[in-house]
Amino acid sequence: MTDSVQRLYAAVLAARSRDPARSRTAKLVREGVPKMAKKLGEEAVEVGIEAVQNNRPAVVRESADLIYNLVVLWSELGITPGEVWREMDRREELYGIAEKLPKSRHGGHRMAAQDSAAGDDGVRQDVLQPLLLHGKHG
Repeated sequence: MTDSVQRLYAAVLAARSRDPARSRTAKLVREGVPKMAKKLGEEAVEVGIEAVQNNRPAVVRESADLIYNLVVLWSELGITPGEVWREMDRREELYGIAEKLPKSRHGGHRMAAQDSAAGDDGVRQDVLQPLLLHGKHG
């Protein structure tokens, strides 16, 4: 899988400068991080909805969309797949599995920045709520 994501990342980097009228990637890049983040959130919600409906083929398709949009966002932020894999490896070394790090509920320090708009589950409700209310747009 890491090779597939690396190839996707390279393809996204190559597509960033193409004509936005002909390239979805170039269009997302031109629209900026807020649009990229919105698309990422929409795809994550779609994966969850399809999973709840036990629609395995749709979960596979939506997961591919989710990974694509994640890689586009990484490319805009200058994050490489290697950085993410190193973090996964670090977690595996610490915990025996590359799971999500626990969050402090009492203002203590954690490894990743905690957003004050995030709920107890770490999901930013101000971002997620409009996606749930209005569905997928474009």
